[in-house]
Amino acid sequence: MGTKKNFILDTNVILHDYKCLDNFEENDIYIPFIVLEELDKFKKGNEQINFNARAFVRELDDITENGLFEGGADLGIGRGKLYIKNMSDYNKEIEKSFPDKKPDNRILSVVLGVATENPDVKSILVTKDINLRMKARSLGLLVEDYITDKVVNIDAFSEEELEIEGVDADLIDKLYNTPNGIDIDEFAFDVHLEPNQCFVLKSHRNTILARYNPFILKVVKVDKKSNFGITPRNAEQAFAFEVLNDPQIKLVGLTGKAGTGKTLLALASALSQHNEYSQILLARPIVSLSNKDLGFLPGDEKAKIGPYMQPLFDNLNVIKTQIGSSKDASALEEMQKSGKLEIEALAYIRGRSLTNTYVIVDEAQNLTPHEIKTIITRAGEDTKMVFTGDIQQIDSPYLDAQSNGLSYMIDKMKGEKIFGHANLVKGERSELSELASDLL
Repeated sequence: MGTKKNFILDTNVILHDYKCLDNFEENDIYIPFIVLEELDKFKKGNEQINFNARAFVRELDDITENGLFEGGADLGIGRGKLYIKNMSDYNKEIEKSFPDKKPDNRILSVVLGVATENPDVKSILVTKDINLRMKARSLGLLVEDYITDKVVNIDAFSEEELEIEGVDADLIDKLYNTPNGIDIDEFAFDVHLEPNQCFVLKSHRNTILARYNPFILKVVKVDKKSNFGITPRNAEQAFAFEVLNDPQIKLVGLTGKAGTGKTLLALASALSQHNEYSQILLARPIVSLSNKDLGFLPGDEKAKIGPYMQPLFDNLNVIKTQIGSSKDASALEEMQKSGKLEIEALAYIRGRSLTNTYVIVDEAQNLTPHEIKTIITRAGEDTKMVFTGDIQQIDSPYLDAQSNGLSYMIDKMKGEKIFGHANLVKGERSELSELASDLL
């Protein structure tokens, strides 16, 4: 067989990435007619998935030609053709194994039809549906996941903080006594340090927490400072505060399992900097546990999203308990009354321009790469964005640890001066929570 291939797309690929047609190079693309019928069901609504359905159909309309259903529509220089394939008869081979003519099986019928018509070309089904991939393989059909926006290496989301041993003890003493940091050239590191990477330096007699500051090209000391009543309990949390508190870092990713304090640290950092920003915005996608909808809820917009936003209110209550009746408590109460501190559903961010705002997006592992991009492009002047999440707790059916928006964003932004990432491994919520995270 030649190197050119035929790719048949499932509906979920298009709903995941409406620009997917741009990612198949010189290969031909087939879209089963049943996929268009399924897309039609998703066109109405305000969610990202509805936007993707509408955007793809508009893109199809722009390239529609008479040959789309016969000779195919040319996608441009260096690219293949696009076909809309409608198999008039349900394939007999498919019917033997899957007599029910539901959409997935009809897509399999198209895949087999394309493979039969083009015996000298590899015909590959592309789907994010694991069950459909299993069914295709059982029939001997070639099938792949849509991997264009998948992160290859996710080790960074499970590793503990970097420890560099064998450092000169006098150099660590010097770092302790030099608030502005030491030139990175003075350290003979054998490891490559990313911008804003935090690490532990160890010698035979002392240890220090440090960060590589790319803005001044120096290694600086990291202190365990309290923020709005919240004090870091371990080195990882101190590193998180370090990147959260630096106004020069405009984008932060916080990853870690449940109970490591991701949302609490982000919120405490935002509140401690409330004088530097005109607004603090907390948002999270509305995804129910196990996709079980709560059903109709009475009241206005705030009342309807209240149950979904409760985890953010829980963290706010922890901070209120820590600060007691201090000056910070009065400031927090005033922020809530004046609207300077807002908690809302992520869907309401679309179309906004966020200027001089500290934005925290919780549960970001349930977002697609395109949704993450949509949110970040809302950032105006002097806005900081923080995305928190656990890539092992994904509630969206077609996302995984490698393809979710949080992993994608961290992977693509790594190495940029205005980006920082902290991975939290040690659970601090409670002994019970830590035990459950490790054993269950």
